[in-house]
Amino acid sequence: MRAPARELFRDSAFPASDSSIFSSFSTPLVQFREEITWRRPQEICAEPRLFADSPQEGQVKQGLLGDCWFLCACAALQKSRRLLDQVFPPGQPSWLDQTYRGSFTCRVWQFGRWVEVTVDDRLPCLAGRLCFSRCQREDVFWLPLLEKAYAKVSGSYEHLWAGQVADALVDLTGGPAERWNLKDLARPGGQQDRPGSQQDRPGASEPRTCRQLLVLKDRCLISCSVLSPRSGTRELGEFHAFLVSDLRELRGLAGDSILLLRIQNPWGRRCWQGPWREGGEGWSRAQPGDESALLAELQDGEFWVEEEEFLREFDEVTIGFPVTEAGHLQSLCSGKALCHTQQLPGAWVKGQSAGGCRNNRGFPSNPKFWLRVSEPSELYVAVLQRPRMRLTGRAPVGDDHASRSPTSCLGKDRQAVGLRIWKVEKRRVSLPRALSAPPVAGTACHAYDREVHLRCELAPGFYLAVPSTFLKDAPGQFLLRVFSSGRVSLSAIKPAAQSAAHPEGLPAGEWETVQLRGSWRVGQTAGGSRNFASYPTNPCFPLSVPEGSGPRCVRITLRQHCRDVECLPIGFHVFQVPLDGRAQGASSLLLQEPLLSCVPHCYALEVSRLCHLPAGTYRIVPSTYLPDTEGAFTVTVETRIDRRSIHSQEMLGQLLTEASFMAVMKS
Repeated sequence: MRAPARELFRDSAFPASDSSIFSSFSTPLVQFREEITWRRPQEICAEPRLFADSPQEGQVKQGLLGDCWFLCACAALQKSRRLLDQVFPPGQPSWLDQTYRGSFTCRVWQFGRWVEVTVDDRLPCLAGRLCFSRCQREDVFWLPLLEKAYAKVSGSYEHLWAGQVADALVDLTGGPAERWNLKDLARPGGQQDRPGSQQDRPGASEPRTCRQLLVLKDRCLISCSVLSPRSGTRELGEFHAFLVSDLRELRGLAGDSILLLRIQNPWGRRCWQGPWREGGEGWSRAQPGDESALLAELQDGEFWVEEEEFLREFDEVTIGFPVTEAGHLQSLCSGKALCHTQQLPGAWVKGQSAGGCRNNRGFPSNPKFWLRVSEPSELYVAVLQRPRMRLTGRAPVGDDHASRSPTSCLGKDRQAVGLRIWKVEKRRVSLPRALSAPPVAGTACHAYDREVHLRCELAPGFYLAVPSTFLKDAPGQFLLRVFSSGRVSLSAIKPAAQSAAHPEGLPAGEWETVQLRGSWRVGQTAGGSRNFASYPTNPCFPLSVPEGSGPRCVRITLRQHCRDVECLPIGFHVFQVPLDGRAQGASSLLLQEPLLSCVPHCYALEVSRLCHLPAGTYRIVPSTYLPDTEGAFTVTVETRIDRRSIHSQEMLGQLLTEASFMAVMKS
């Protein structure tokens, strides 16, 4: 959308209004609802600029929004000009340019590709100042503009309240991120083995220690988090993310080595009064002059902690993979460039390819991929779950439900996922035999992380990769990604053809089947779920159940026509037409409560409901969750045939009178 000449761009898709800030009105932001105004940068300061002249001027600061996790990931862009140009395309006209139009474009990595997001530069303010993120110098605006673009992708600013640093790093860099459990590092032996961690015991790497951070500090973003502060120490907050901005190794007066970490709080204030504060007792162990030199380096919100103190007070470290000048990821373990990348989408479909973990007999039905390694290689193999839909703050008018923002639920809408890799001698192999052997690599367990990954070193040959959910029949979509130092190829194994017989779970007996085809069309028949006023425009199919000895057993199946990885969230309702024969339009009928439903809407190729319906007339209404979502579908209605037994006698001469039963269809 272009703004008219001399008119600044106004983004109608993400307007300067409450709908862009709030989704559920459930965060502390609601108390500022009446006070928030929207201003362009030139209305906030005299000479706005996009980027700072130094990293210190561009240092991230958190405002009223609880998005420290996202802001910590944004700091990664300051370590790589290539990443910054990838997220903020260079050459955009800014406030002093003649071609300035009041809009900026950012790129966010979403499920395998970079997506351009254009926003206007109207920013939320309180009392004339930015109320959400800002830079150390308040005339620098790259950070609040990127925050606005990410809020637009997420649905609202409020959807950014709480999240994982690792998820934001993936979205801003396109590469994976590692999480280390510091409580495991603090134990004797120091081996990190967090449930759901990226490294399984087969092919495990060396133990991780804080000393490794010394090697990584100049190449990677390093963030640390407090999940639950120790009793009596509330200065660091709870569920708060920090940046590790530097590490220094000092030689103590006693000749010992002292490892200090410089921690930055996005709040912009020093919040820790530990032994390495100004005048603290820790400096008595250091060389003269170390205290004044190191304290002079601190910016607003920064403080020093020692290694032992760091392991005690913080819970987790998140590390973004470094990126070379050529744009390749580098291994965190070896430093090798991971020059070769492959990715393929996949899906766990209930009743077909959602086999669950290896505890379940259905595990072999999970999606499977051939991985061919052409030369000895170091690999990182990742499974990224597709984000569920994010909802706006509309008040529901029906009883339908769909997933909320993943960032707002901290994983509640994700599946517990894992990955296993087997070595096979050739591509034509017995799958049951191959999967019964121990895998050569795998995640430690299934985890509710958006992305899990493993590191392994593989010899040339063929390998079988199987991503899975922990529970059987747990639906979801995913992206399988491979980053390798050597040449690799990745391909999906085509699943075996499905049987044409009745779907699994249909009771025994004779069934009459009717198939009805339809489609959802934008502006015509794509009305969405009952949460939306357009619901009555959905396709409506009649169903008649004849009189009989009792309710009929009916199975209704809705199947969408698409690839597994393109599934829409679908469901259906069944409404009963009144028996008194009064004329009633479809719209008024669909405003009543349904007799039965197949919801919540599910990301699956098909959904079904087995029920018992009394004689009468009904209407079946299939729908997607959101309106104006196009797709084609088939509704299959299977009705059990009600038969009665008729007694008959057949005379075979005078020798034998045989009684038999002949089943005839009830009229």
